[in-house]
Amino acid sequence: MADLVRVLDLPVEIDFVKLSSYGAGTRSSGKVKVVQGLKSQITGRDVIVVEDIVDTGLTVSFIMNYLKKKKPASLRLCALVDKPSQHTVPVNIDYLGFSVPDKFIVGYGIDWDEKFRHLRDICIID
Repeated sequence: MADLVRVLDLPVEIDFVKLSSYGAGTRSSGKVKVVQGLKSQITGRDVIVVEDIVDTGLTVSFIMNYLKKKKPASLRLCALVDKPSQHTVPVNIDYLGFSVPDKFIVGYGIDWDEKFRHLRDICIID
C-alpha cells in the first residue's frame, strides 16, 4: 500500500479493516471474521479497497458488502495479486497488479499466520 500511495497525485485518507479467514492454515476456512472494524466515516466518499491478494474471493466479497452498507459515493477494488482459479464467488477487481497460479504465496506484505510479510519478494510456500 505504501508503494501505491507514493504514486497517487491526490490527497488520501487511509483506514484499515482487519479481516481473517485463514488463521494458521494455508487454505481459507470459508468463514470471514472482523478482527478490526472501520474507524472512518465513508458515507458519500470515494473509497478504494486495497487488498494484497484475492484468493477465494470470500474476504473481498465480505468487505465490499460491509462497506456498501455505509453508503460511499463510489467503491472500487485494487488488488496486488489475484488467484482466479481459486474464486468461489464472483469478484470484480477494478485495478489489478497481476494474477498467479494456485500456489500459496508470501512476502511483499502478504503473510501466512502473520509471518513472512517482511520479505522483499513474493515467494511460494511448498
